[in-house]
Amino acid sequence: MAGSTLGTLFKITTWGESHGKGVGVVVDGCPAGLKLCEEDIQQYLNRRKPGQSRYSTPRKEDDSVEILSGIFEGRTTGTPISMVVFNKNQRSKDYSEIAQYYRPGHADLTYDLKYGFRDYRGGGRSSGRETIGRVAAGAIACKILDQLNIRILAYTRSIGDITADPAHFDRSEIMENPFYMPDAEAAARAQEYLEQCMKNQDSTGGSIECVISNMPAGIGEPVFEKLSSNLGKAILSIGAVKAFEIGDGTAVSRALGHKNNDPYTLSPDGKIIKLSNHSGGILGGISDGSDILLRASVKPTPSISQEQDTITKDGRAVQVVVKGRHDPVIVPRAVVVVESMAAITLVDMLLCSITSNMDNLERFFQR
Repeated sequence: MAGSTLGTLFKITTWGESHGKGVGVVVDGCPAGLKLCEEDIQQYLNRRKPGQSRYSTPRKEDDSVEILSGIFEGRTTGTPISMVVFNKNQRSKDYSEIAQYYRPGHADLTYDLKYGFRDYRGGGRSSGRETIGRVAAGAIACKILDQLNIRILAYTRSIGDITADPAHFDRSEIMENPFYMPDAEAAARAQEYLEQCMKNQDSTGGSIECVISNMPAGIGEPVFEKLSSNLGKAILSIGAVKAFEIGDGTAVSRALGHKNNDPYTLSPDGKIIKLSNHSGGILGGISDGSDILLRASVKPTPSISQEQDTITKDGRAVQVVVKGRHDPVIVPRAVVVVESMAAITLVDMLLCSITSNMDNLERFFQR
């Protein structure tokens, strides 16, 4: 199976299956000298682990990370960093009957069509547990960005048709509710909505917003390695994400040019700045120095307790109820995954940008 590696200079490879011995990641290209320990990684993994509220799967996993290589005396050595989280609470028998049919909304059919067989225990590589490796790598990327004073803030923008009101945005509220919403009133309404979904044995989708601050201008390569396109690839590689937006996103299709363009002016200290940010901080695929704003649309959890029509491997039409332990909404646990994939992409493109002009090379090599 190809396709488990992302990046050019800061490169990650995730591995493992949801019901195998464990899942993990190898991070290659992390600069030497970064202070790093398992607790740095664990803080991020704790935000995505199951069983934290009534609205996530009751599968009980500590998701405790072990760093196997690339660290010496509390600092990165510049060699590959390998990390593992061992699975301890698999219940593979919950999935035994689905070996004979294809679950609607899952990758069961496409895996069978591509490979001729599949790991039906929880979806194998297409399981949400694959994102553990992404988040572990993202924790490292976030530490690098933090030392460069680049900040990433991700949160739930909407659950179903309930959207956080920008007028009520409260950063401190994000970690105070189980949905990671920055609007307490919207979070309360989302809770009522999810209770109804669960009563109806159904699930819902939503969206995640991510704001990147203090990103330097000039990051991103024209044409095929645009910052926007690489962010899009990274975010869309998350299994549950079905759409991606930068800045005003799909709203630009209804906009007029004089409204969509961002006017320029000079700041009091003589710097060129924009008076608005419809572009989301990226122009021509290159960062312009303003905040980068991106959005991800997340589909409803496909495993639901309602009866659904499907087909068995031998072509029989059947009705199924998917068993197992499933989230009624994926969005809250995916917030840190979106943040991690954005961070991984930014670090990789920051490293790649060093060779973009002679000034950078002279600053580095003629110190």
